[in-house]
Amino acid sequence: MNSSVEADIRDQYRRLSDITAIARDQWERLFPQGAPFLDQRYLQALEASDSVGPVQGWEPAHIALGATAEAALPLYLKTHSYGEYVFDWSWARAATSYGIDYYPKLVTAVPYTPASGPRLGYGSATDVRRLLQAVQTEAEHQGASSWHLLFADTRTSEQAKAAAPGDMHLLERHGCQFRWHNRDYQDFDDYLSRFASRKRKGIRRERRKVHEQGVRLRRVEGAEIDDALLKRFYRFYRQTYHVRGQTPYLTAGFFRHLRDWMPEHLMLVCAETERQPVACALFLKSARGLYGRWWGGDPTIDCLHFETCYYQGIEYAIEKRLAYFDPGTQGEHKLLRGFEPVITRSLHWLRDPGLSAAVAAWLRRERQHIAAYREEARTYLPFKCDL
Repeated sequence: MNSSVEADIRDQYRRLSDITAIARDQWERLFPQGAPFLDQRYLQALEASDSVGPVQGWEPAHIALGATAEAALPLYLKTHSYGEYVFDWSWARAATSYGIDYYPKLVTAVPYTPASGPRLGYGSATDVRRLLQAVQTEAEHQGASSWHLLFADTRTSEQAKAAAPGDMHLLERHGCQFRWHNRDYQDFDDYLSRFASRKRKGIRRERRKVHEQGVRLRRVEGAEIDDALLKRFYRFYRQTYHVRGQTPYLTAGFFRHLRDWMPEHLMLVCAETERQPVACALFLKSARGLYGRWWGGDPTIDCLHFETCYYQGIEYAIEKRLAYFDPGTQGEHKLLRGFEPVITRSLHWLRDPGLSAAVAAWLRRERQHIAAYREEARTYLPFKCDL
């Protein structure tokens, strides 16, 4: 980007360290619907709870065009690659071998959240181009090696590729996750009726095992999630990290903010035996979908994770007539329970031409592998016929 264009762009955009620097009504106009993760309150909860920040290596650097934010995108200056779920550690090693500093880098994503959705807020294709030019300028200003647009939905990806300046070569990366789709099921039994007999019996056996171990489950929504219940959940969530010798990404304050600021998006599943808590799973929801995000529980109770995190979510989605249920990343065991493989997308701009060319060649091969993997994964679905 030449110096005159760079100066012009810098005059048109603001770099914001606080997401609330954009008026909430304006943010809602830019990101009107979809997953709750682009709700300004969600991003604000991350910042206000110190779950993101310079110390965590997720420094907010959001971009807004103009004084009234006619276009915007969430942006973070990263000093590592943790919490992204689009793994680029090998790229960082390759950059080092080329003598390139890979960090810091710029990332447009929802921190710690591998859920696809919109990532750019804009009114026109011209706005998208200006946003991407602002990213280029900010990368130059921060000395960032690259920009990564993670888990963008198809519309966002296509708009970004179409609007990218000529000197901004965006590389597309694919991944594969598993998602449940509601095909007008009347209840859980109706859903299971679409399974092959042996696999249907397997699901019923898993659910029966949980019941036979004395576990009872209940769902609590929104403001009904009181402080005691939230503390119980966080204890289980924290435990999933501590058993691996890790520190949780998210603080207890983050979940309190979610409950206080956007309760309409929360649903908590509690598992208990003789009124003793044994597991909790916290879900987010939108008008169309359910998102399984955080959980923790007693590992000695057989099939507890499947019941708490998957079957309860499917039942809830059917009852509420939700179109889909995204249970989170990874886990081929989801296939046998009816979660179908779907392609995820991210876009990457690497400023160094040599590194960009090497990664582009690598991504071409990876995309072929991902496509083949998805097709093979479909053969493990439990349905009587291909849906």
